[in-house]
Amino acid sequence: MLHKFMNKNSDSISSHVELGKKGEDIAARYLVGKGYKILHRNWRYLHKELDIVATQNKYLVVVEVKTRLSDYWEEPKEAVRRKKQKNIIEAADEYVTRYNINLDVRFDIISILISNGKVEVEHIEDAFYPTL
Repeated sequence: MLHKFMNKNSDSISSHVELGKKGEDIAARYLVGKGYKILHRNWRYLHKELDIVATQNKYLVVVEVKTRLSDYWEEPKEAVRRKKQKNIIEAADEYVTRYNINLDVRFDIISILISNGKVEVEHIEDAFYPTL
């Protein structure tokens, strides 16, 4: 019985990871179509991750991608709470330092909703700001 539970749990984790990757692929294509240059995907610093790092004009754009099959509980963008924002900001700071980036940094969220064979993309520029 425990073994079945473990398999179901790992299947749902696997499905969640696959959904996230699919959403990130959609977001990356969307950004490239809008003229962004993708520098990194899934860039890691310690336990923190930046989904997409890109440039657009004079900005380094750090994009958090949230993908859902339903917005029944919450919109995907609502899942980027303060703690997640703090982790993204800390990782972005390390990214800027490590690669000696001399651009203004902007934090965007791309919300992907995949439902009934349709894909909805919502791009929120300047979704949040680093706080002092």
